[in-house]
Amino acid sequence: MKVVLFARVSTNIQDYDRQINELTGLAKRNGWEIAASFAEKVSGAKKNNERTELLRMVEYVEANHINKVVVTELSRLGRDTLQVLEVIEMFNAKGISLYIQNYNIETLTDDGKVNPMSQFLITILAEVARMERKTIKERMDSGYQNFRANGGLVGRKQGYRKSDEAMKEEYAEEIRLLKRGYSLRNVSKLTHTSVNTLRKLTIKFC
Repeated sequence: MKVVLFARVSTNIQDYDRQINELTGLAKRNGWEIAASFAEKVSGAKKNNERTELLRMVEYVEANHINKVVVTELSRLGRDTLQVLEVIEMFNAKGISLYIQNYNIETLTDDGKVNPMSQFLITILAEVARMERKTIKERMDSGYQNFRANGGLVGRKQGYRKSDEAMKEEYAEEIRLLKRGYSLRNVSKLTHTSVNTLRKLTIKFC
């Protein structure tokens, strides 16, 4: 079985060699063939569309029909629950299993079905994500009301329209993924850009 190794550290003074070495040993013990390794030095709190190596890894496993991605721990995929959950759900939909070394658990069984234990983990993540979204919404609503109460105006200026160049710069990663043939739904999951916006980008630039 071909697998892809993925490692992440948060700062430039940290080294991901330990993670790669651990995962390499794990692959050898299990008889897995390592097709590729991806590693990045980036904060796990960053959004998926700001993580070049994560996006490259997702592209690679899809293009090369890889069945398994291996990480030392779930936080290597990221520390933002919503972002991690979206990657796992996308993997599940495409039949790609995620092996989490410190939990000794895979998201899919050998026949490609969702592992009940991993589903339990994902359910917990989903609930945490729901609570995070609720907290964020409450903070935004509170800030919005406070802004309005102090005379602030909301919304775009009348007649405002972004130039094509500004859109290209702002949505460079989205356009790149769309041109590579990713579906609107998958690009939306990876980048948190609405499907309607992606449709406009497709019409204009793809």
